[in-house]
Amino acid sequence: MTALMLLLLASGPCVYWTQGIDSRPTLEAAGVKRLCVPPDQAGAWKAAGFSVAPATAPELASREELPPPGVTARAGLASPTRSPWVVASGWHVARNPAAKYVYTAPAGKAALAAAEAFAYGADAVIKIDPADLASAGAMMAFLETVPPADLSPVADFAVLDDGSAVTGEVMNLLTRRNLLFRPVKAPDSRFRINVRIGSPEYPKEEAADPSAFAQKVRSQLTDDQRSLRIFGSEVVIGRLIGDGSRVRLHLLNYGGRDIEGLRVRVRGTYRSGEAYIAGAGKVALVDQTAADGSTEFSLPRLQTYAVVDLK
Repeated sequence: MTALMLLLLASGPCVYWTQGIDSRPTLEAAGVKRLCVPPDQAGAWKAAGFSVAPATAPELASREELPPPGVTARAGLASPTRSPWVVASGWHVARNPAAKYVYTAPAGKAALAAAEAFAYGADAVIKIDPADLASAGAMMAFLETVPPADLSPVADFAVLDDGSAVTGEVMNLLTRRNLLFRPVKAPDSRFRINVRIGSPEYPKEEAADPSAFAQKVRSQLTDDQRSLRIFGSEVVIGRLIGDGSRVRLHLLNYGGRDIEGLRVRVRGTYRSGEAYIAGAGKVALVDQTAADGSTEFSLPRLQTYAVVDLK
């Protein structure tokens, strides 16, 4: 096993499980192989062939809690014309990738939490509802089939991170709009746009409305200069990584319903591509075209999560 694969396994999500070794058949039937367990149970689970990390109560309490991912209603904002409110934490992991996280996932959320943690390389423990064991196991089994890729995040502009809640909420909205940024501590000359909340160009008063603020940055960047565009859905968030000759796109569907024919555009000319789709396996891209410095393709169906490799 390569050092990269060991690193990915070390930082991948695990299911927190407190039931004893007599629950082994249940986990094996669900396909769950990676566990975080109380230290006094670790030896028995390792002997049974599971990948195990001991998790003490203080260690779990020290982890940063991430909200269950998905779409939620906001009190007072229900309206047929309003955009869905996506709860996603990828921006938070990108802001602090070295931190350790925990999800307490209610029924129906464990698989998406596992996919989100994997897509952003988060060191995450997932406390699941027992009803989600099968779906969580299916997702984690799928994640093991995704080939490793040692690539860097793609960004179109920089955001100066002062650690404030206001800047965090701006990052949240930028991510939900699939506007790719890099958190930095000082202006980065590699980027034409450096967003610093509180500067004359980006006053705090404007940041008080993160949605309008995100639209302002999008207008400055222009859609033609965006590395990633996703058409036809407001509930799919992409994370793009690459090295110049190839890119990998993680696609997370927060909406809870399958999406057919999702269309995506990536900057750069890529002649070959393939997708790994949770629930479907490895599939060919549909209607892939490369022209005018960009590549477009469609996915036949996106359930919860997909990984697209372009070369």
